[in-house]
Amino acid sequence: MRIAYIYILSWVLIFSTSCKTTTKATSGSTTSSTNVAGKNLSEKERLDFDYLFFNANKEQMLGNYEVASGLFLQCIAKDPTNAAPIYELAKIYNYGGNKDKALELSAKAANLDQNNIWYQLLYADCLTAKKQYSQVAEVYQRIIRINPDRMDMYLELAETYLLANKPNEAIKVYDRIEEKIGVNEEGSMQKVKIYSQLKNTDKAIKELNKLIQLSPKEAKYYGMLGEIYENAGQNEKAMQAFNDLLKVDPDNPFVHLSLAKFYFEQKQDSKGLEEYKQAFKNPRLDIDTKMKILLSYYALSENKPSLRTDAYQLCNLMIESHPDEAKSYSMYGDFLYRDKKLSEARDAYQKANARDKTRYPIWSQVLLIDSELGDYDAMLFDSKQTIELFPAQPLGYFFNGIANIQKKEYKKAVDVLKEGKEYVIENPPLLTQFYASIGDASHQIKDYSASDEAYEKALELDAKNTYVLNNYAYYLSLRKEKLTHAEEMSKKTVDAEPNNNSFLDTYGWILYQTGNYEEAKKWIKKALDNGASGNGVILEHFGDILYKLGEQEKAIEYWNNAKQKGGASELIDKKIADKKLYE
Repeated sequence: MRIAYIYILSWVLIFSTSCKTTTKATSGSTTSSTNVAGKNLSEKERLDFDYLFFNANKEQMLGNYEVASGLFLQCIAKDPTNAAPIYELAKIYNYGGNKDKALELSAKAANLDQNNIWYQLLYADCLTAKKQYSQVAEVYQRIIRINPDRMDMYLELAETYLLANKPNEAIKVYDRIEEKIGVNEEGSMQKVKIYSQLKNTDKAIKELNKLIQLSPKEAKYYGMLGEIYENAGQNEKAMQAFNDLLKVDPDNPFVHLSLAKFYFEQKQDSKGLEEYKQAFKNPRLDIDTKMKILLSYYALSENKPSLRTDAYQLCNLMIESHPDEAKSYSMYGDFLYRDKKLSEARDAYQKANARDKTRYPIWSQVLLIDSELGDYDAMLFDSKQTIELFPAQPLGYFFNGIANIQKKEYKKAVDVLKEGKEYVIENPPLLTQFYASIGDASHQIKDYSASDEAYEKALELDAKNTYVLNNYAYYLSLRKEKLTHAEEMSKKTVDAEPNNNSFLDTYGWILYQTGNYEEAKKWIKKALDNGASGNGVILEHFGDILYKLGEQEKAIEYWNNAKQKGGASELIDKKIADKKLYE
């Protein structure tokens, strides 16, 4: 509905504004040469008017709208019945956002010269901005009376009736267009849309049949006809329309989508799936449409696992028809990951990355799977690539640090984690993990002050983080430092998770370091009873406590068991051989 107005005027037009004769404006002019009922200006007054109008237009073209407005106002003062300066001033107000003033002035210009189409169009535009659609329709009717062959004005009038919620009036206008130029797609398609909204199925079908008669090889008309029949419950006619579509365009993938929709609504799911397969095989069906369908399968198969087999078939067909599209593999990877097929999912995501390296979420998903698989060699390799491609994303650094910790490259881990944490923005949980990991790695290289500092910063962010509390407390106990603080932190973990054998062991070991052997025995026994009977570290700890309590034979028994299970300290053989506790 918006009309673009041209600001540049020719010299002839500029100097003709004060003429007294009435001339019908052409569709290409922007300023009327008409001066309807104009004042009888003297020769000097006319020259003054022309001079002001010329300079006003010059300032307007230069973008000096305030100066131009003042000059147009002077023109209006000299001849208030001349529509041209009123129209130009209305344009400036409209452009500047003063819609009320623009409407007032455009109405004056349009009424002063009803034959000038540009004045009428500006008035219609200003009325539209104020949603005064009935008056807009009157303006377009006026234009059509003067310019009965302007089809674009009929279309504007029809659109105005639609905005005014007068669909039947819009249909009448489209019928008038058809009377003038014959059946045309734009008019008939609009009528189909309107009739469909009015639930007038018969007339919608009639319009589509007119289009089919006009263009019998246009496939989309048959598809629309089939859907209208389907929505009306006329299934046999719907099927006939879809079959006609296949005859017209046998390689059209969209007809298979329509047929699939039809079959699914008829509860014929196996036939619906077969139609989807036909559509998915076809490269003409864009990948985004296929993705939307698979996303619906993803949601539905959450509660209906039988659909997952169907979804995998469609994923494979999409890959076959779009082998170079990263989306094909990432969608497949999403289904595999959801079904815990981690290695296969990672392979699919890696294929997506090979085709499009710019999609950061896929890289982060690969790193997550590396972590879940415990594949730290792959994690190290993948995280390096992620850092290179996305140097401002912190997850690449985090997983690289974790991989280095697992590979006992602690100094490298500290360096990369310190670098990566600087990229964490407004994500306290992730920053907590960075500090916790720095604390772990720093302890391993015996940089205890850095380790403690990192743990403290992690706890500032998350004071209840049991992982941080446990590790910090345990490492303090190994160093026999700040044992009171260590005991307080460890107690919080066992209160929070009373069945976590790792936390129970830490708390018992801290009590052991403080000399409270009876309590230590009780807590580490809880750890063993909670599933830690195969853990060499905890078994050795329990043996040490028993030794301190004078139960030497039982201590040796637990040391032997610890050695057999694996994970015991380097002193375990010496303890067993000498039957003596070494710390």
